[in-house]
Amino acid sequence: MLADSHCHLNYKGLAEDQPAILARARARGVTAMLNIATRESEWDAVVATAEREPDVWATVGIHPNEAGTHPDVDTARLVARAAHPRVVGIGESGLDYFYEHSAKAAQQNGFRSHIRAARQTGLPIVVHTRDAEDDTIAIMAEEMEQGAYPGVIHCFTASGAFADKALDLGLYISISGIVTFKNARDLQDTAARLPIERMLIETDAPFLAPVPNRGKTGEPAFVADTAAFLAKLRGEDEMELRERTARNFHELFAKTRR
Repeated sequence: MLADSHCHLNYKGLAEDQPAILARARARGVTAMLNIATRESEWDAVVATAEREPDVWATVGIHPNEAGTHPDVDTARLVARAAHPRVVGIGESGLDYFYEHSAKAAQQNGFRSHIRAARQTGLPIVVHTRDAEDDTIAIMAEEMEQGAYPGVIHCFTASGAFADKALDLGLYISISGIVTFKNARDLQDTAARLPIERMLIETDAPFLAPVPNRGKTGEPAFVADTAAFLAKLRGEDEMELRERTARNFHELFAKTRR
């Protein structure tokens, strides 16, 4: 068992040859892939891939960089689309102050709408955060006080302190191929101490191909390389880490077990 908890199979670089991309992933032991939406215009295609492939599931959501162009995507619209049997999560959503392609207020409002959809549906929210640790954790904590909801911090690159706060809120942490990069020492230190029962692995394909594939288009098959690196980093058996993180994926995204 091995799960890629976050990929974009309908993005350029993967969409052109999905069958071969999926075949390579399966050949390396990948048994589950979560196909992530970032804008409403993608939802139909992302869900269609999940309808067609039994080991692929989908999310619906709006990336924070797109928040300003999607003012009408509110909690009700997310909840309605999340009723589809192959939609197992909400997102990705969150805050991105690095690019700030959307105004902070629009990002924050959209983030809260996604959290409320996660609370209403019971589906996990997939959280993107970049250069926005304080506001991200503050909003998540405030919303948690209104009622618990499940979630995961995807492509984790934040501080160890942020990881601890997210874990305290009951969230999972997903590690991408960035952890294999030579200059990712702080991330490696955090990944080495994460509780195994709260850790996921992802590719964020077609981005962030891990060593030894840097410079290539990322694809779900490469999650195996990140798993191997993490096992060595943590001093754990690779097969046990693969299986435990895959089990975590199905526990968090519980709709995948139906």
